[in-house]
Amino acid sequence: MNLTLRIWRQKGPEDKGRMVTYPVDDVSPDMSFLEMLDVLNERLILAGEDPVAFDHDCREGICGMCGLMINGDAHGPQRGTTACQLHMRQFKDGETIDIEPWRASAFPVVKDLVVNRNAFDKIIAAGGYVTAPTGSAPEAHSTPVAKANADAAFEAAACIGCGACVAACPNGSGMLFTAAKLTQLSLLPQGQPERYTRVIGMVDAHDEAGFGGCTNAGECTPACPKGIPLNTIGRLNRDYLAATAKGAGNTPGS
Repeated sequence: MNLTLRIWRQKGPEDKGRMVTYPVDDVSPDMSFLEMLDVLNERLILAGEDPVAFDHDCREGICGMCGLMINGDAHGPQRGTTACQLHMRQFKDGETIDIEPWRASAFPVVKDLVVNRNAFDKIIAAGGYVTAPTGSAPEAHSTPVAKANADAAFEAAACIGCGACVAACPNGSGMLFTAAKLTQLSLLPQGQPERYTRVIGMVDAHDEAGFGGCTNAGECTPACPKGIPLNTIGRLNRDYLAATAKGAGNTPGS
């Protein structure tokens, strides 16, 4: 395959940035998208040019590091797939592909296609954990959990924190991520003691980090490579309203 890539190049956070065009030929349809970028970077290095910076790690669709807007779609055209698991057979010979970083005020560009996603860490630090000592693992059936709750908690726990939901949202909201990290705890017994202080703290951290508000545009769920459902945000909203009614503060255990 012969392709034309239009890639966002930005030297640093203060640089204005621009789209730069690169022709890439002899691309195998069996390559992953990131392998295709590797080929481009090898050629740029041999030519004495600066390679394109992009995030990656496991390349197995589970770490959440890769994050690219490909032709305007978070992670590309294939639903339920991260950019590292997207293969070039999804594109046509001779096609022009636009590649950009996540676009959100909470995710400032570091260089080229790399963005700073530390805002997610701040949300997790505000309550995405259980502080109570739980001891060793109990017997599997000692604490019954309704199957519907267990299924929903596991579904939410599949979130890999890639940020596609934020990039796809017209408001740059991180509510799907926040809701997933809340739901995986709030539906299980271990998460109950801090359930309401947790939701207040994490939503406050979300807003303070510069994410936009959720207006139920619904763009986040289709972009999510793990298919976190939109009703996860509904659970967050219900817990937030309940926490407000209870007067829950930001102090753990209150």
